[in-house]
Amino acid sequence: MKNNPIIPYILIMAFGIGLIFFMSMEGVGNKEEIAHGGEATEGGATADAEAGGAELVASCIGCHGGDLTGGMGPSLVGLTDVEHIKDVIINGQGSMPAQGKSEAEAQAIADYITTLK
Repeated sequence: MKNNPIIPYILIMAFGIGLIFFMSMEGVGNKEEIAHGGEATEGGATADAEAGGAELVASCIGCHGGDLTGGMGPSLVGLTDVEHIKDVIINGQGSMPAQGKSEAEAQAIADYITTLK
Protein backbone atom coordinates (compact mmCIF):
# COMPACT_ATOMS: atom_id res chain seq x y z
CA MET A 1 0.00 0.00 0.00
CA LYS A 2 1.35 3.44 -0.94
CA ASN A 3 1.54 6.39 1.41
CA ASN A 4 -0.82 9.17 0.46
CA PRO A 5 1.28 12.36 -0.08
CA ILE A 6 -1.60 14.68 0.87
CA ILE A 7 -1.83 13.43 4.49
CA PRO A 8 1.08 15.58 5.81
CA TYR A 9 -0.46 18.68 4.24
CA ILE A 10 -3.83 17.97 5.84
CA LEU A 11 -2.14 17.48 9.22
CA ILE A 12 -0.22 20.75 8.87
CA MET A 13 -3.42 22.57 7.89
CA ALA A 14 -5.33 21.14 10.88
CA PHE A 15 -2.46 22.08 13.21
CA GLY A 16 -2.41 25.63 11.78
CA ILE A 17 -6.15 26.11 12.20
CA GLY A 18 -5.93 24.82 15.77
CA LEU A 19 -3.04 27.16 16.51
CA ILE A 20 -4.92 30.16 15.10
CA PHE A 21 -7.93 29.31 17.25
CA PHE A 22 -5.80 28.88 20.38
CA MET A 23 -3.91 32.15 19.83
CA SER A 24 -7.20 34.02 19.27
CA MET A 25 -8.60 32.74 22.54
CA GLU A 26 -5.35 33.56 24.33
CA GLY A 27 -5.50 37.13 22.99
CA VAL A 28 -9.11 37.57 24.10
CA GLY A 29 -8.22 36.34 27.57
CA ASN A 30 -5.25 38.72 27.83
CA LYS A 31 -6.71 41.81 26.15
CA GLU A 32 -6.32 43.98 29.26
CA GLU A 33 -2.64 43.08 29.63
CA ILE A 34 -2.05 43.55 25.90
CA ALA A 35 -3.71 46.98 26.00
CA HIS A 36 -1.17 48.04 28.64
CA GLY A 37 1.84 46.85 26.73
CA GLY A 38 2.28 43.76 28.89
CA GLU A 39 2.23 45.62 32.19
CA ALA A 40 -0.27 44.42 34.74
CA THR A 41 -2.08 47.29 36.46
CA GLU A 42 -3.51 47.48 39.92
CA GLY A 43 -7.14 48.43 40.45
CA GLY A 44 -8.27 51.96 41.16
CA ALA A 45 -9.61 55.01 39.40
CA THR A 46 -6.26 55.98 37.87
CA ALA A 47 -5.67 52.52 36.42
CA ASP A 48 -9.24 52.44 35.09
CA ALA A 49 -8.85 55.86 33.45
CA GLU A 50 -5.56 54.84 31.87
CA ALA A 51 -7.07 51.56 30.67
CA GLY A 52 -9.97 53.42 29.07
CA GLY A 53 -7.61 55.90 27.41
CA ALA A 54 -5.30 53.13 26.23
CA GLU A 55 -8.19 51.27 24.62
CA LEU A 56 -9.65 54.41 23.04
CA VAL A 57 -6.27 55.54 21.68
CA ALA A 58 -6.23 52.45 19.42
CA SER A 59 -8.07 54.54 16.81
CA CYS A 60 -5.12 57.00 16.80
CA ILE A 61 -2.54 54.40 15.77
CA GLY A 62 -3.37 54.61 12.07
CA CYS A 63 -2.06 58.17 11.78
CA HIS A 64 0.15 58.63 14.85
CA GLY A 65 1.98 55.29 14.70
CA GLY A 66 1.83 52.16 16.82
CA ASP A 67 3.72 53.75 19.70
CA LEU A 68 2.18 57.21 19.04
CA THR A 69 5.59 58.71 18.24
CA GLY A 70 4.40 59.89 14.86
CA GLY A 71 3.58 58.58 11.45
CA MET A 72 1.39 60.41 9.00
CA GLY A 73 0.34 62.52 12.01
CA PRO A 74 2.64 64.13 14.59
CA SER A 75 4.03 62.48 17.71
CA LEU A 76 1.72 62.49 20.72
CA VAL A 77 4.53 61.73 23.17
CA GLY A 78 5.35 64.57 25.55
CA LEU A 79 2.10 66.50 25.13
CA THR A 80 0.92 68.02 28.40
CA ASP A 81 -2.01 70.38 27.71
CA VAL A 82 -5.03 68.19 28.47
CA GLU A 83 -7.60 70.83 27.47
CA HIS A 84 -5.94 71.41 24.06
CA ILE A 85 -5.68 67.66 23.38
CA LYS A 86 -9.34 67.23 24.32
CA ASP A 87 -10.36 70.15 22.07
CA VAL A 88 -8.48 68.70 19.09
CA ILE A 89 -10.06 65.26 19.62
CA ILE A 90 -13.57 66.69 19.79
CA ASN A 91 -13.34 69.47 17.18
CA GLY A 92 -10.40 68.47 15.00
CA GLN A 93 -7.56 70.74 13.89
CA GLY A 94 -5.74 71.15 10.59
CA SER A 95 -5.71 67.84 8.73
CA MET A 96 -7.05 65.93 11.75
CA PRO A 97 -10.84 65.60 11.61
CA ALA A 98 -13.08 65.62 14.67
CA GLN A 99 -13.12 62.12 16.14
CA GLY A 100 -16.75 61.92 17.26
CA LYS A 101 -15.76 61.05 20.83
CA SER A 102 -17.81 62.00 23.88
CA GLU A 103 -16.46 64.46 26.42
CA ALA A 104 -15.60 61.60 28.80
CA GLU A 105 -13.86 59.59 26.06
CA ALA A 106 -11.87 62.65 24.96
CA GLN A 107 -10.89 63.29 28.58
CA ALA A 108 -9.72 59.68 29.03
CA ILE A 109 -7.68 59.84 25.82
CA ALA A 110 -6.15 63.21 26.76
CA ASP A 111 -5.28 61.95 30.24
CA TYR A 112 -3.64 58.87 28.75
CA ILE A 113 -1.67 60.86 26.15
CA THR A 114 -0.20 63.11 28.86
CA THR A 115 1.26 60.01 30.56
CA LEU A 116 3.27 59.00 27.47
CA LYS A 117 7.00 59.43 27.86
